[in-house]
Amino acid sequence: MALAAEVRAFLIESCSVTGGHIGAGLGVVELSIALHHVFETPQDQVVWDVGHQGYPHKVLTGRADRMDTLRQEDGLSGFLKRAESDYDAFGAGHAATSISAAYGMAVGRDMRGEDFKVVAIIGDGSLGSGLAYEGLNNAGASDSDFIVVLNDNEMSIAPNVGAMHKYLTSVQRNPIYNRVRSAIGDIADNAPGMLHDAGKLLRRWEESVKSFLTPGVLFEELGFRYFGPIDGHDLKQLNETFKAVREMKGPRLIHVITQKGKGFPAGEHVEKWHALPPGHDPTTGKQLKAATGNANYTTVFGKGLVELMAENDRIAVITAAMPSGTGTGGAAKQFPSRFFDVGIAEGHAVTMAAGMATRGVRPVVAIYSTFLQRGYDSIVHDVAIQHLPVTFCMDRAGLVGEDGETHAGLYDIAYMLAIPSMTVTAPRSGTELLGLLRSAMAHEAGPFAIRYPRDNSPDVVSAIAEIPAVPYGTWEVVRSGTEFAILAVGTMVNQSLAAADLLAAEGMNVTVVNCRYLKPYDALTLDAILATHRHVLVVEEGTVVNGFGAYMASVISSREPGVRVTAHGVPDRIVYAAPRARQLALCGLDAAGIADKVRSLHGSEAVAG
Repeated sequence: MALAAEVRAFLIESCSVTGGHIGAGLGVVELSIALHHVFETPQDQVVWDVGHQGYPHKVLTGRADRMDTLRQEDGLSGFLKRAESDYDAFGAGHAATSISAAYGMAVGRDMRGEDFKVVAIIGDGSLGSGLAYEGLNNAGASDSDFIVVLNDNEMSIAPNVGAMHKYLTSVQRNPIYNRVRSAIGDIADNAPGMLHDAGKLLRRWEESVKSFLTPGVLFEELGFRYFGPIDGHDLKQLNETFKAVREMKGPRLIHVITQKGKGFPAGEHVEKWHALPPGHDPTTGKQLKAATGNANYTTVFGKGLVELMAENDRIAVITAAMPSGTGTGGAAKQFPSRFFDVGIAEGHAVTMAAGMATRGVRPVVAIYSTFLQRGYDSIVHDVAIQHLPVTFCMDRAGLVGEDGETHAGLYDIAYMLAIPSMTVTAPRSGTELLGLLRSAMAHEAGPFAIRYPRDNSPDVVSAIAEIPAVPYGTWEVVRSGTEFAILAVGTMVNQSLAAADLLAAEGMNVTVVNCRYLKPYDALTLDAILATHRHVLVVEEGTVVNGFGAYMASVISSREPGVRVTAHGVPDRIVYAAPRARQLALCGLDAAGIADKVRSLHGSEAVAG
């Protein structure tokens, strides 16, 4: 246990500097040690779900000396990453992929006649996701040599919810089973002579009784041989169990009970210990440097949402295991009967919202942009085709800094624009965010999407009662010029204004338009721009492929073929972890980069002329 204590202390200290998802990692220190002790990694494939659990795994597989680079540019990823280490069998930043991926590896192994073990470790609330059950259902019907470790820590980011959570925790609180199991263990282990055989019979009887009192019956019916639950912090028991199970064949599942955040000196783990920012006190979890500046968009949204719910009792809120991350915790406290945390089940959240909307409820689905991708079929099939008034509030839209490529919300503009009847919007400020939220609640003719970044609002926001709705389908010309026009989306409005100031000092007077409604676009304002400008630059914090720029290029070519249109957004490549400001600069989406783009376009036109 000395190694476990050393790893835990090292993680607490190193993450106090870099920040990171420390809670899940602290809970699986002993589990990680046992897995690497019993299995022949990296030949045996160990697949961690999400990656939040992966910090001890990184330390144990030769990356301790690089933990000071965690979640930094060119440093260690905050998640598992195949390109980073041979020990990282499968990369993931979204939940519940481990069982499907690991089963795929086992199938591939068998097809190629190879010989190694495959282990999926699923936990941190991921068993609440439908994808996990799809994997269990398929793998359990096979005879594949395949192991699932269920890391049951009763938490995802927030406490787990739903029937499965109740089912899993029931065994830990079943005094009859625990007393009987303890008594059987004493008899079986200590019975002398001939009575020892009777003890073995009791052990078998225990296994049959267990199916009535533990979660094992579900997994056994799905085709898995079930073992557990066992103490995930008892290294001896973990080693013995893994050694025995390793030698078996067929699908098997080991149920391990752990404590998320175990060993964190600030006390019992709560939701805020799931992840901590860089530069915090390792003994308390508090920031060493107080945050300054305006409230972030998430906070602005959460406060405004509560105020709007007080005005309108038809509004309900749905989130997917992230009340704090989406700013909806206040709604949960103030209006618990109208707040629904569905767990890590984004598709279900969307279709549930569609059902609510058929009954006159105005559901607000608050999910990170990157996670809402998982509910895309439901958005199209269940909401848009039926023209239901569901509002999608997509936090973390755009570049997300240290959380890196798996959490970047770069595709929502492209995937929402493609959906008929979908209104797509992006505010330039916290005030405009709340104005668009009010507009969404007044919109009855189909779904309404609002995207906003992981960033501070550029303005100080007043109460939503003082903020009017943003007129539907309108743009705002925030700076008038000639020749060049910048159509800016959301966060890019202020960056474009700053770029316009740089260009004005050089004698170039450009127009900047706040395209707060991407769909429907403001045809009147666009026509006025096309009448007086010969070049349009569309700037967006999203993928340049099939984004708003591509959409505008198509529209403008049909309205005014003589106007040149250029799309400027996130390039068609993966953007890795770095501070958000650095990511914007690397993509040319800061003021300097936008000004450079205009200069290059102006220069190319001059040469062409």
